[in-house]
Amino acid sequence: MATRTQFENSSEIGVFSKLTNGYCLVAIGGSENFYSTFEAELADVIPVVKTSIGGTRIVGRLCAGNKNGLLLPNTTTDQELQHLRNSLPDEVVVQLVDERLSALGNCVVCNDHVALIHTDLDRETEELIADVLGVEVFRQTIAGNILVGSYGVFSNRGGLVHPHTSIEDLDELSTLLQVPLVAGTVNRGSEVIGAGMIVNDWTAFCGLDTTATELSVIESVFKLRESQPSAIVDEMRKSLIDTFV
Repeated sequence: MATRTQFENSSEIGVFSKLTNGYCLVAIGGSENFYSTFEAELADVIPVVKTSIGGTRIVGRLCAGNKNGLLLPNTTTDQELQHLRNSLPDEVVVQLVDERLSALGNCVVCNDHVALIHTDLDRETEELIADVLGVEVFRQTIAGNILVGSYGVFSNRGGLVHPHTSIEDLDELSTLLQVPLVAGTVNRGSEVIGAGMIVNDWTAFCGLDTTATELSVIESVFKLRESQPSAIVDEMRKSLIDTFV
């Protein structure tokens, strides 16, 4: 299921939150409504951690991660690092990266198997991404944009990229990632997919401006409709079958 939400009047929720199959990071100082949206969907399965990174709330743009690990810029304070290490599951490796391009969320996009990275990232950073996140790393652009983290979002089941991505690029990226890709928008026509939504293998969150059409594209490409039906739906089905019999 894809859920619409916003952070302090902003629909760019991918800027203020980070979602993986192992944890969810959200910026401190948001409304209780914002947190409860995440907790309602996720709290039974993965930890929802409130944090800042480098004293800022743009946590989604500054970090890169998947269920195996989390990479943080060197502006992260010791308290933030300790807080994240204490809050995240033990199997998640939390690592600082000494990288000039410190907005890692804009420069790296990954699922649990493959990462696409900004063409100018350091060789050491590339090796850290491969080691900590346990992924194959490819230097790529999306529709000519080097900020791959801003213009694409992937899970292990599908991906959404910049609307101007050519068919050839879609094929190439899809082959690298081994998941189906669709070119599309969020937040009523925004091309900045990474800032407008977050996704993992069973749920997605988009900005409040996202249209019904965009939402249905997101749900189909990420295969969110096939997620486990809730207990309520099971009960309804049982009662329907009872009445037929």
